[in-house]
Amino acid sequence: MMWRIWRVMAAGGHMGRAMLLAVVVLLAGAGLLVLSGWFISATALAGLAGAGGMFDVFRPAASIRGLALLRTTSRYGERWLGHDATLRGVAALRLMVLGGLARAPWRQLQRQRRGAALAQVVADTDTLDALPLRVVMPLVAGLIAIVAVGGLIGWLAGGVMALWIAGTHLGGAIAAGLWGARRGPRTAAQELAARAAFGRYTLDLIAARDDLAIHGRLPHQLAQAMQAEARVAEMAALQDLDERDAALILDLTRAATMGGALALGAMGVESGAFGPAIAGACFFAALALGEATAPLRRMVTEYGRIRDAAQRVGPMLEIPAPQGTAQTGAVLPLTIGDLTLGAGQVLAVSGPSGAGKTTLLERIAGLGPDAEPPIRLGGIRPTDWDEGELRARLTMVPQRPALIAGTLRDNLALAAPVAEDAELLAALQAVRLDHLRGGLDLWLKDGGAGLSGGEQRRLALARAILRQPQLLILDEPTEGLDAATARAVLAGIRQALPQAAIVLASHRPSDLQGADFRMELS
Repeated sequence: MMWRIWRVMAAGGHMGRAMLLAVVVLLAGAGLLVLSGWFISATALAGLAGAGGMFDVFRPAASIRGLALLRTTSRYGERWLGHDATLRGVAALRLMVLGGLARAPWRQLQRQRRGAALAQVVADTDTLDALPLRVVMPLVAGLIAIVAVGGLIGWLAGGVMALWIAGTHLGGAIAAGLWGARRGPRTAAQELAARAAFGRYTLDLIAARDDLAIHGRLPHQLAQAMQAEARVAEMAALQDLDERDAALILDLTRAATMGGALALGAMGVESGAFGPAIAGACFFAALALGEATAPLRRMVTEYGRIRDAAQRVGPMLEIPAPQGTAQTGAVLPLTIGDLTLGAGQVLAVSGPSGAGKTTLLERIAGLGPDAEPPIRLGGIRPTDWDEGELRARLTMVPQRPALIAGTLRDNLALAAPVAEDAELLAALQAVRLDHLRGGLDLWLKDGGAGLSGGEQRRLALARAILRQPQLLILDEPTEGLDAATARAVLAGIRQALPQAAIVLASHRPSDLQGADFRMELS
């Protein structure tokens, strides 16, 4: 999953340039310290030997200035390109995730509509911006820098010195990573669970405050929210401890590497293998490589969050696209087993709760798997239709329609973006919803708050009328309405869509009267 997500985020190509600059930063920093160490030692020795006037200070000094300038500019470019590439990668990942969600099964989408679930998707994609910045680029750049500096030290001072400096830094990095891998993911998962619990309790305190107060549960709910917040703080403290432990491992490793480099340098000078200036360069190389492993201290805490988010986001990238092939034609006649429904006809589906009425409607709409009885739309299985072509001809109004925060006009425009106000008002009149104060400019809150349940359902029905479908599927369309209004609404829909075939499921006997066909489920 992690590799798949990285490929999506790195597809733009900017990541490679940012990673190259990250490598340049580390190599320039290491080169700056190595050259400085050699220069300081060499000038000191030249002075002691009385050869200071003959020592070339200009080229090493210019090289030091050049490396310092290169490091500064590369760091700026790496930050700029790295963050720009990450933002582009997160945007690409969001598009892929949303595309996967759009291809997800209907039942999964219904669950995903809940605020907490949708917020989790957004939070997970935001969390994954740390994958390139905190994991991939530091790891790749650090490994390249350690190998490159190890090769330089091997050329200057021999394999033993190179193996010690590069090997101990790699060993320390592995030890810190294993320490983080052992504790980090578990702590991150517990912290995320605590944050989710805190969010649920807090939202309930806001959205269900009146009900909680009426039933005397408000103090208990508040106590649970406070306990969840304390749990979040506890997990954050544990993550901070993990980071400090990793930092301690890395600091001890660097100290040991520097101490060993001093000892090996002294032995090399004593044996005549290399001079004191080279020994000084090796010591500073051991110091410089600490920058290459330093990002691991943040990585051990970030990796748990990243892996947890990747496990939820990754499957959304693997949801296959629909394989529908039908491009033209009509969805009518609708056949369900031996029953055939044509234009202008109504099929009423009834039965007790749990009998499968909603499942049948979802299958007709192409939102459920094939099963018995066989269903055909214009002679084609619903799941074989091209998604866009099917939605252009068929409209379904579920039991819990989705309304957005905005005006009535905004909600109706989802079905008919270019419709004139007169068309919108006609649709509202058909479902007896043209009496609302404020008219099309009436502002609704999220989920249609501001309207009663029956008014929300009628607004969804008006939106379906604007689609002018060949086949209209209604699941409990008159729930929450009195008998007179229910009859008027159904009559208005028939009048507004005289050529459409209608399939409706309802518990109300009055809704079933006048239907051309009846289907009783048990």
